[in-house]
Amino acid sequence: MAASAGGALPLRTRARAKVNLDLRVLGRRPDGYHELESLVAFAGIGDELALDPGPSLSLTIAGPRAAGLEADDRNLVLRAARAFGQAFPGTHAGAFHLTKRLPVASGIGGGSADAAAALRLLARLNGIALSDPTLREVAAGVGADVPVCLESRARLMAGIGDRLGPALRLPSLFAVLVNPGVPVETVGVFRALGLAAGDRLLAAGGGLPALPTSAAELRAVLARSGNDLAVPAQRIAPEIGEVLERLAALPGSRLVRMSGSGATCFALFDDCVASAAAAKALARQRPEWWVRATLLR
Repeated sequence: MAASAGGALPLRTRARAKVNLDLRVLGRRPDGYHELESLVAFAGIGDELALDPGPSLSLTIAGPRAAGLEADDRNLVLRAARAFGQAFPGTHAGAFHLTKRLPVASGIGGGSADAAAALRLLARLNGIALSDPTLREVAAGVGADVPVCLESRARLMAGIGDRLGPALRLPSLFAVLVNPGVPVETVGVFRALGLAAGDRLLAAGGGLPALPTSAAELRAVLARSGNDLAVPAQRIAPEIGEVLERLAALPGSRLVRMSGSGATCFALFDDCVASAAAAKALARQRPEWWVRATLLR
């Protein structure tokens, strides 16, 4: 590996996919933002981000899911890097190189994970701890899912993504993630939900009653919840319904759900053998879909 122009090797990190194991919409605040509660886990798959330290900030994008993405001011990697520089004057940045593997606008935090990855690399380059309060404020300012993606550890998140519970050690969950290739914009899903500012649906819960010690126990807890955005998301992208049906029909499928605001859905299995076989079977049925077996934790 060649050294960068500044003499330092490029820094690298994985921007792991975020999966909402459940998602409750508590209501809509008077300022228009929706209050949520969600148990979040992270997959073993994701995008890759490298930072080549240097005098100027830039971004290049490659990879199987790079089509349609622009390295301009709308890109969350650059927005995160600029926000970092404003919050920490005099710090170093450089050239970012994003390898995009996750579907775009798919409910698994691809853009947010990329932004969080940029903040991780900049923090590492400049000797700033991930627990630094200013860094966390920067993450929250970039996007609602960026704070939980900063450390990419399972935890309960609440509010508009600004309230995070302690990191959790969940039992390993063997999953198949599926996206039908239909981008779903979060704003449109919340609009389809139809809540007016000030509407309240649910009281805040107390989180998990106790941390399950086995995957079967965790699935039982999750089976009593759901994703409140699944119905409005299917109004926008009816393909989600077919994804859920095909996942539920796979041998060994134990729990099926949509992640985030869609369109990515997932099914949980007992072990890696069952999840891998299910992914292969579904990929044969629907070769145009994005299908991946992975581990959530």
